[in-house]
Amino acid sequence: MNPFKKITSRYPFLKIFGNRYVLVIIFATVWLIFLDNYSYFEHRVLDKEIRELEENKEYYIQEIKKDSTSIKQLNNSDQTEKYAREKYYMKRDKEDIYIIEFEDDVPKDEDTKSL
Repeated sequence: MNPFKKITSRYPFLKIFGNRYVLVIIFATVWLIFLDNYSYFEHRVLDKEIRELEENKEYYIQEIKKDSTSIKQLNNSDQTEKYAREKYYMKRDKEDIYIIEFEDDVPKDEDTKSL
């Protein structure tokens, strides 16, 4: 007796695997899910990467909007002077600048280095 018939007589639910079309469908499914270059798992990785890139895109769009408003403000000469004084500590001739730093503003790392 055929070994496949012995197994199917003992386990009748395995008769479905005797059909070659079922075997081809199972093989194709396994191939597409696990082994193909465009497998299900590869699509999951690519979808995750797409989501991360879209989040980065949203972040950069927001940053561009912030920078655009900053550029519009810096077109005004008073705002440019204010920015230069605050950011780069620039001063006019015959003018003294005193920088006041509070303990809360100093990072912990710089605080330990000075000891």
